[in-house]
Amino acid sequence: MEQSGTPKNFEQALARLEEIANTLDRNDVPLADALQLCVEAAELRKFCHARLSEAEGKLQQLEELANGEIRLETISGE
Repeated sequence: MEQSGTPKNFEQALARLEEIANTLDRNDVPLADALQLCVEAAELRKFCHARLSEAEGKLQQLEELANGEIRLETISGE
């Protein structure tokens, strides 16, 4: 089984996680392939978590603006 590489965005990573879950649910995946898929899934989970944390930080910044002005400042990366 091949890894799909680094996802371009959250949606792509989530779709790949769903593919992996469906594959593992079949119960006919050889152990070596299942382990490889688990490693890939862990990396995708990490990627998704980082993107969600970034989005949450941006939402919190927007929420903190009390004067009605909408301003979004760049948040420092990982």
